[in-house]
Amino acid sequence: MNHNPLAAYKETRVKTAGPGQLVVMLYEEAVKQCDRAADYLSPESRKKPANIEKANAAMGKVRDIVTELMASLDFEQGGEIAKDLFSLYVYFNRELMEANLAKDADRVRSVRGLMDELRSAWAVAATQAQGNGGERGSGVNIAG
Repeated sequence: MNHNPLAAYKETRVKTAGPGQLVVMLYEEAVKQCDRAADYLSPESRKKPANIEKANAAMGKVRDIVTELMASLDFEQGGEIAKDLFSLYVYFNRELMEANLAKDADRVRSVRGLMDELRSAWAVAATQAQGNGGERGSGVNIAG
């Protein structure tokens, strides 16, 4: 039995979310982890070795999320959009890897900005799909 109300809330939120809402949640977490990584890579924070490890962990989480987003693409239904998103996700992973090697917070912030734009677009699409009754249980195909 889960005694942590926040964890229980998050679990319920994920279990009851539609496909578009789940994509939005992935982007939200990726943006949050990019913010963490960039903060840990700031010149002052970088002086502490533990912060470098925290930055590495945060960027690893972002890369895991991007990989999950890549795996969710449906190239048959998504067509050009799915192909474009795949290319963008490859770019994100490459930039994050390079940012991690160079300890470059600006590169992380750049990826974060693009991910936040995608999050906003997905939030609108998910809201519209839900408003049209198409989000839950109707076989809505998520192309990204």
